[in-house]
Amino acid sequence: MKGSTACSSVIDVQCIVDSYLSFAREKKALSPWQVLSPLGYVAQMGVAFRNWTYDHGIASVWDPPLPVISVGNITMGGTNKTPFVEMLASRFCDMGLSVGIVTRGYGGRNADDLAFPGFGERDAVGDEPLLLSSRLPDVPIAVCKRRRRGVEALKRAGVEIVVADDAFQHRHLGRDVNIVLIDATCPFGNGKLFPAGLLREPAASLSRAHIAVITKADRAPREKVETLLETISRHVPEEAIFLSTLVVEKWSSWRGSFVDLPFEEVEGMSVMAFSAIGDPESFRDSLEKCGVRVVGEARFRDHHRYSLRDMERICRAADEAGTECLSCTEKDIYNLPEGWRARSLLIPRVAVKIDDEGRFWRALLSNLLPKVVVASNGHGEDSIGALLAQRLQKAAPGVAVEAFPLVGRGESYRDCGVRVVSSPVETPSGGIIKYNLRDFLADLRAGLLRQIIKQLGAWKDLRGKCRTPICVGDVYLLLHALFGQGLPPLLLATAKSERIRGHWHIEHCILRKRALVVWTRDPETALELKKVGVNAVYAGNPIVDLLGDNEEGGRHWPADVSAKVLLLPGSRKRAYRDVALLLEASLLLSRRMDCAFLMVLAPTLDLEKLVAASSGFSWDPPFLKSEGLCVAVTDMPVGDAARGADIVIGLGGTANQLCAALGVPVLSIIEKGKLVQKKLLGDAELLVAPEAGSLAEAAYGILTDSDLKARMSEAGRRNMGGGGAVEDVVRYVANEMGLALRCAVWRKIAESLGGDAGHEEHSDHPGALRQHAPAG
Repeated sequence: MKGSTACSSVIDVQCIVDSYLSFAREKKALSPWQVLSPLGYVAQMGVAFRNWTYDHGIASVWDPPLPVISVGNITMGGTNKTPFVEMLASRFCDMGLSVGIVTRGYGGRNADDLAFPGFGERDAVGDEPLLLSSRLPDVPIAVCKRRRRGVEALKRAGVEIVVADDAFQHRHLGRDVNIVLIDATCPFGNGKLFPAGLLREPAASLSRAHIAVITKADRAPREKVETLLETISRHVPEEAIFLSTLVVEKWSSWRGSFVDLPFEEVEGMSVMAFSAIGDPESFRDSLEKCGVRVVGEARFRDHHRYSLRDMERICRAADEAGTECLSCTEKDIYNLPEGWRARSLLIPRVAVKIDDEGRFWRALLSNLLPKVVVASNGHGEDSIGALLAQRLQKAAPGVAVEAFPLVGRGESYRDCGVRVVSSPVETPSGGIIKYNLRDFLADLRAGLLRQIIKQLGAWKDLRGKCRTPICVGDVYLLLHALFGQGLPPLLLATAKSERIRGHWHIEHCILRKRALVVWTRDPETALELKKVGVNAVYAGNPIVDLLGDNEEGGRHWPADVSAKVLLLPGSRKRAYRDVALLLEASLLLSRRMDCAFLMVLAPTLDLEKLVAASSGFSWDPPFLKSEGLCVAVTDMPVGDAARGADIVIGLGGTANQLCAALGVPVLSIIEKGKLVQKKLLGDAELLVAPEAGSLAEAAYGILTDSDLKARMSEAGRRNMGGGGAVEDVVRYVANEMGLALRCAVWRKIAESLGGDAGHEEHSDHPGALRQHAPAG
């Protein structure tokens, strides 16, 4: 209490709290509370480790099925979170959105159960939820310690967007936008973590914020605010930092219900103030700014539940001081003793005002734009990823889809206009994990580890800016994405299969613990993964999805030849060496029967290098020619080129499998990678020695043996199965994970803001707003 010696008993109650706050807010250089400093360092190490586990996927993050905006801070209360949450929810309601609020409910006993405060009591849900429920009667408010349960309940209630109160440190709950509030009058206290100071996290944690708002900007000197802006801008982009103030919207008298009072009636009134909030100074300041004379004051810890004895002492002090009435905050109303009534209780009804409000809402809209990253680790996987990206854009109009190829430059993505955000990895072998130890060692010597570290840095830049990543490939890719940006990925598995040797035990553990869903390439693999607890699904072979719906084709082949031979040199750098083998085999085959030859040039290959490697052949576009042989070269998709072919002589991976799925017999060479592929294709593929004569002889045998050719064709179709996996992934992401809802919410907000709010484009991605997200 201040300004009244008659209230010494109240001062006695608060002297310890005031002493601690003076130390924590750095008002006293020397204090006995310094003994807590070692505990602050321990807390800092604990917070750093906890954040590291969430950043790298060791601790689990749940990606909610609807957009969530977190409002929080890095200090122990007093930053005006409750009125800010109210402001956001109220504005979303005005936009025609169904909004809900999820909160912990501090001060209530409802730690594990779910409650909607409109049907609860203060003891169950706490004071702030009741305040919000009173101010927002049409907004459902879920109160529970496990905020995930709250969001799930709000989703079932038909909510479209959630505002999460005080959730910055609740990292298990994924969020679309992180808004952090910083008190201008005491931004970081003494700079130490609780219990040695006011901080929950170090100031560097602001790098997780998409938007930072400096509250109470009118209560701090201009120079202090400018210094604070400079400090925050080290962690948050300047265009995403805003100033706000708390204004008294109206005055009310409380006698069991609110009765509004005119401002002129309040001015000059003498009051006895009492409060139990995080920053009692701000309450006193709001009274004095409106001309109210604060004769005495009593302060209690935040969320304090007043007893009858407390109120008797406050009333006695008010009588002795000769005040006209008592005054408290609106939140304090819900902490008063049941049935207690004051003769006169003055309540300031406050609201948040944001400077440059239009820019704030544009920044919020920008960060609400849904972004999905599709990751892949191989040329065939890139093709599947590109198809998936295109179908996502169709299923959820407006979504920003970006690509993260681990290997190569992502030509398949670039060809369909999908932005590539990874740092390209170019290795001698053209990959990362190899069957050949010699290739792997060559990759290491060429700087593979350095390139992997660069790619992890690229993932870090995406951390907190995208939804659950979709991985097309293997467990290594899943771990890469998980460690890089923290969210458990979806995996469209194209590599491992029970038909080969299945997954290792460690892979079972990883998939069980950290893969949200795994789509397998065959039903046997899905069944085995389910047995060990993995959320596995078989919805078709993703490789077959690359064939599309085109059942025609074959018109590019001449009709007057005995055999149509497709040549596939592969997509890796070794193709420049292997092309000579294919051409020599073709020359030998052409001498035995009338054939048409078509070679498919993968997007990863350079035509000039391929021609240069074709010794004895000249380039006469679009043909490679030599005496006695003419080979057409095309860059059309393998699935289109293979339609109508009688045989494929292929040194690729996914391309060979595509041909087998079409019923085209596959001829390849004996090597470790192809021996693995043989287990997938079975009788659909024939392997011979890596010699031109052996290839030519085997090709001639297949082409002249109609029964063998038919058996290989049937085996290919049977072993590869049908497609559908890509469409099932798109359905899951759009519906189960809420991507379509997010896009619809974004469009509704953009329409409500009007003007050019929805037209500011990302500099590198058409149709995507510029992202004001953190760099780290």
